[in-house]
Amino acid sequence: MDNKKLTTGSGAPYFEHQDSQTVGSRGPVLLQDFILQENLAHFVRERIPERIVHAKGTGAYGTFTVTHDISQYTKAKIFSKVGNSCRMFARFSTVGGEKGSADTARDPRGFALKFYTEDGNWDLVGNNTPVFFIKDAKKFPDFIHTQKRVPKTNLKSATMMWDFWSLNPESLHQVLILMSDRGTPYGYRHMHGFGSHTFSMINDKNERVWVKFHFKTKQGIKNFSNDEATKMAGENPDFAQEDLCNAIDNGDFPKWAVYIQVMTEEQAKEFRWNPFDITKVWFQGDFPLIEVGEMELNEVPVNYFAHVEQSTFSPSNLINGISFSPDKMLQGRLFSYPDAHRYRVGVNAHQLEVNRCPFAINNYQRDGFMADSSEYQDKTNYHPNSFDDIVPDSSYKNFEYELDSNHVANFNRNENDDDHYTQPGLLYTKAMNQEDREHLVNNIIDAMSGIDGPKRDEIINRQLCHFFRANIELGMKVASGLSVNIDTNMMNHSK
Repeated sequence: MDNKKLTTGSGAPYFEHQDSQTVGSRGPVLLQDFILQENLAHFVRERIPERIVHAKGTGAYGTFTVTHDISQYTKAKIFSKVGNSCRMFARFSTVGGEKGSADTARDPRGFALKFYTEDGNWDLVGNNTPVFFIKDAKKFPDFIHTQKRVPKTNLKSATMMWDFWSLNPESLHQVLILMSDRGTPYGYRHMHGFGSHTFSMINDKNERVWVKFHFKTKQGIKNFSNDEATKMAGENPDFAQEDLCNAIDNGDFPKWAVYIQVMTEEQAKEFRWNPFDITKVWFQGDFPLIEVGEMELNEVPVNYFAHVEQSTFSPSNLINGISFSPDKMLQGRLFSYPDAHRYRVGVNAHQLEVNRCPFAINNYQRDGFMADSSEYQDKTNYHPNSFDDIVPDSSYKNFEYELDSNHVANFNRNENDDDHYTQPGLLYTKAMNQEDREHLVNNIIDAMSGIDGPKRDEIINRQLCHFFRANIELGMKVASGLSVNIDTNMMNHSK
């Protein structure tokens, strides 16, 4: 095999890669050593801003295959017949930690998927939990600040976290999931995934239904205990990354069965809770899982930075036949996700290999940092024009619908929708077994023991009231573990 020449970034071959050009063997380095300049200048720019959330993660390519017919619900081409398949990319991550943090930490896990379909890229950006801490995106920056670091000490704070959660009872459902062993999954292969939000599907008759997406691991659920996760964080903070890469490299391709839940517009009007509230689930007994397909991950990217770090996902990347809902968190993410990518990776992030639609891209977006003109070259950059053959296709018109109200206001997100306790209570009594409940209580006690400062008792008592409202036994056990005496006032306040 012929050897390749060492070259500069502009392709010019050079020889002196190890030694700088100097005046004499011990003299000063010359400014004219442009090889030194180029390598150092590139080196200090090799990193881009890490994600504000979901910074620590891993990713892999794979295949999505349709196994069951759901064309009655959607006109999306990928679902037009059984057997259709497309290439896809998945990125798993923790949420609150920085890029160098342990991937076994107690945290929700991001479950971000990109499907490369002939109608464009479809991104489904969810978590390993079916619910979230808050129901309105306006609260998101404040919530994430509580998961980060105190401005003065730059340390994580249990006080900040529990103060916020105790003041926002809508978070209780997700808090119980986080504090259970589901908050410390055994890597990424052994956890379920969820679109979490309510989305919509529109069929070829222009009929709309509401849907939720579920991804059930075929490897079986497996979690760390709290002690095991803490121990692994010290032994191998990249455990989940290593586990996924090793499995794929060994041919043990992880798979997930893909399902949807379907709710009609009529059912949505009669649903006990707001069907677009991400702090709530749809009971599967009422809205059973409908199998759709299978997702398999079978390829580790050849370069982590190029493919995983620079990958961008946004719930605004939708395809014909799949759309959004009035979910307030989802509506906020439609803006914030692509905006974050424009800041972090650049206005042309969509032109990078991992993000690029492998099929046709025809538009009038031009220029900006790192623009790649290989697709559009010297084509016209305005519309309408007399020169190109781009014609808008009316079959892709947006779904048209009437709103229930034309009254604009800042509506209280909890008005007539303040039942924050029924579903968390059912999670504790019905979804968890005795061992799950014991681990949950112990994990809560361990986490809340870190609350300190002058407001410690106030924060603990406020949060205990939420536990009591969800389930008396849960509240009593946590209170006992924290050595809190339960008085009549607290019990009455929790009713």
